[in-house]
Amino acid sequence: MRYAQRIVAALAAAAAGCATAPPNDSPAQAWTAAPFRHAADVAAVDEGSWWRSFGDPVLDTLVERAAMANLDLREALERASAARAGEKIQASRLWPTINLQGSVLDARTGLPEAVKQGSPDVKARRVGIDLAWEIDLAGGLRAARDAAQSDAAAADAAAAGARLIAIGDVARHYFILRGAQERLRIVEQLAAAQRETARLVASRAGYGLASRFDVTLAAGEADAFDAQLPPLQTLIGTSQARIAVLLGESPSAFSVAQTGFDWPMPREIGVGQPSDLLRRRPDLLAAEARFAAETFRVHETRAQWWPKLFLAALTGREDLQINALALSPVRFSSVALAFAVPLFNAGRTAATIELQTHRSSEALAAWHRAVLVAVEEVEDLLLARSQERLRASSLAAAATERRQSLVHAQALRREGQIDLLALLIVQRSLLLAELALNESRTQQALNDVQLYKALGGGWALAAAATDSPPSGVTR
Repeated sequence: MRYAQRIVAALAAAAAGCATAPPNDSPAQAWTAAPFRHAADVAAVDEGSWWRSFGDPVLDTLVERAAMANLDLREALERASAARAGEKIQASRLWPTINLQGSVLDARTGLPEAVKQGSPDVKARRVGIDLAWEIDLAGGLRAARDAAQSDAAAADAAAAGARLIAIGDVARHYFILRGAQERLRIVEQLAAAQRETARLVASRAGYGLASRFDVTLAAGEADAFDAQLPPLQTLIGTSQARIAVLLGESPSAFSVAQTGFDWPMPREIGVGQPSDLLRRRPDLLAAEARFAAETFRVHETRAQWWPKLFLAALTGREDLQINALALSPVRFSSVALAFAVPLFNAGRTAATIELQTHRSSEALAAWHRAVLVAVEEVEDLLLARSQERLRASSLAAAATERRQSLVHAQALRREGQIDLLALLIVQRSLLLAELALNESRTQQALNDVQLYKALGGGWALAAAATDSPPSGVTR
């Protein structure tokens, strides 16, 4: 047995000195060398808790609750844990398997003593240690271990991506909800103002000061504003239901109250360089890890061409009694060394290598595509943010001017220089400007959320969510 132990130790040392080299292929670096075309000259900063930059405590709490209870994230975390278990399984194959064996035998024939010489009664107690080991000469087992490690890294990155998606979806639907609530408030005011306008036009028509065309036109516009209310109520309800599902809660018992809300001020976001996406975006990290895993599996399949070496050893002790004659305790041991060399399998090994090589190339292409799509997403969002900011600036100026016009119209109305109808028309124009500005601000917030997601930030969270939600959130 000491000889077998020396063999095991020598082979273990030899195996430890050989390690499968990880794949070192990163052509995506060349595709991310140029800076973003539409980025402002702002240094990249750590935006681990980017949702806090909006300064909304209700949103902060919703995000923290989603990070604790989102079911998609929970599934992804379970898959990551399963991948880590698979990594341990593959790593264990590099080491010997040692089992403790034991048996008790009590065989009695019941034959006469003269006959028992040929069929004796036997009592035996046996205990031993069994060792089995596949020696990884060609590195196939090490490649399988490294592939499992890459699979686990991909699963971890996918879990980070699931968390980022959950947080981003909560923020996105929250701003959609707030925009719909604000739009509902403005449209209700527009509908009320237009109904008042229709009433005044109808009154004028009674005195011959307005035509039937004017009456039907004013009434039709009032009905058109009324028709916008049900879809907005639907959007508010569906947005709240979606947030509830993202939080892992029942939509029937969840609501976000329509409290006072101020849109966040526009701010510059430090996007850094495109190459930063390779280490920040979870989907790119996962794609790179999947490519590494498939490349390691190419090494694993190529190892099937080479001989396999197996070591088996058994040692133990046996207490034996035959026909009531107790024999001395017996020690036993055996050592076996075997090998297997592939000779013919009708091309199965070559086909397996070809199959795995194509899978590795497919994973590489998927990684390349993911990198290009990631850069495209950031570029598109940077352009959309800059243009939406210009639009919002013009809309804000228009709303300010119409607000001043309303002040002048109210003064003229008090002096009797204009009638109520003219004042209502000015008021309606202001509400329409505020409606357009609200839509632009909603889009600005959504662009910011999408940009943070595209940059790959936002999966570093507080350890635990708050126990009670702030004002405006019920569960």
